[in-house]
Formats: sequence, structure tokens, C-alpha cells
Amino acid sequence: MVLIDYENVEIRKEENLILKEVSFRQEEGEFLYITGIVGSGKSSLLKTIYCEIPVHKGFAQVFGYDMQKIKRLQIPFLRRQVGIVFQDFQLLTDRSVYKNLQFVLKATGWKDKNSIESRINEVLDQVGMERKGYKFPHELSGGEQQRIVIARALLNSPKLILADEPTGNLDPETGAQIVGLLHKIREGGTSIIMTTHNYHWVQDFPAKIMKCEDGKLLD
Repeated sequence: MVLIDYENVEIRKEENLILKEVSFRQEEGEFLYITGIVGSGKSSLLKTIYCEIPVHKGFAQVFGYDMQKIKRLQIPFLRRQVGIVFQDFQLLTDRSVYKNLQFVLKATGWKDKNSIESRINEVLDQVGMERKGYKFPHELSGGEQQRIVIARALLNSPKLILADEPTGNLDPETGAQIVGLLHKIREGGTSIIMTTHNYHWVQDFPAKIMKCEDGKLLD
């Protein structure tokens, strides 16, 4: 099943051209690396997938939605099918891991207390953090925080996870653990797009690769 289909897409931020002639397909259960130097347009490309940046022109379809015609009311339904992993974690620092995850579930319509608790325990177990729910973000290492971010991304069982430089703030050993975890999640059927400028991950954990270079997305 094709989740994303882009053909000759142009991406702009205001008047600035970021990428042109972007064509790629992302299938269910596929792992794709998007490589390229900092500022090459990798993050902007991901942001078009969840409607943070509009598609300027070209054919762009995500989960069957036409990204040039998508209505504002439809965007939350699209985003519920996407989990996002940020480089800088973006955890709520004033509450525990459990409360961070609970906040997301409640914000996306979960109401039953037992279902919420069960789902939180499931995703914490999935990322190897089942005993850390009571901790606050500042009590965790960078790698542990990123595992919580991945758990947060998994909460609503997304079809697709977008991981934007997920190892950027981590040491090499911890980064390898995070990339390995993302590949394990992909084995469970979740599609992954990961941006990186670290080519070691591509060598150590092989998958499909595309590159942002000279304003284009290249095979």
C-alpha cells in the first residue's frame, strides 16, 4: 500500500525555493533514509507530509489526501496517522514521562482511564522504558529521552513515523541504539522516514536512501 506519493513537487518557505522536482513513493512497512547536509531541505520535506509547510505545486498525496486541496478540518485526521520524532525531544519538562504520554492520548480523544494506562504501558515496554514512567525528563539521559519521544510517536499506532535527525543530539553508541529501535519498529509494519546527515547509520542499518542535494531529492 502506497502511503505517500509525490511527483514533481515544489516546496517553498514564503518566497524561498527549498526543493524542486521532488518525486518519491513511500510504501507501508518501508524504511527510507533522507540524507543531506544541514539546510538541504530534509526537515522542510518532512513538514509537508504533516501539513506544517504547504506543497507549492506538483502532485502530492499522503494517506489518500491531496496535499494541495486538503481542508483544515482534515489535517488532524492525517496527523493522527503520523508519529513525529524530533531531534530536540520536545518533552514537557514539568511533568513525568507517564503524564507526558497521558497528555497526548487525552488530546487525541482517549477518555477511558484503563485504556490510557494500558496503552502507555505498551509503548513504554516497546521502547525498553517500562520502568521509567514516574521519572521527569531532566532525570533521563538523552538516549532515554529519545526513547520516550519514540514511545510518544507510537501512542496512536501510526502508519508512518517521521524521525527528523533523531540521533543529532546523541553520542554514537546511543544513536546506534535509537536507529536499531526504529528498524525494529519498522519490522512490526510501521513505515519510517528518517532524516540524517550521518552516513554511518546508512551503512550499519541498510535501507532505501534518497538525498537532498542542490535543491532536489535524488535517488
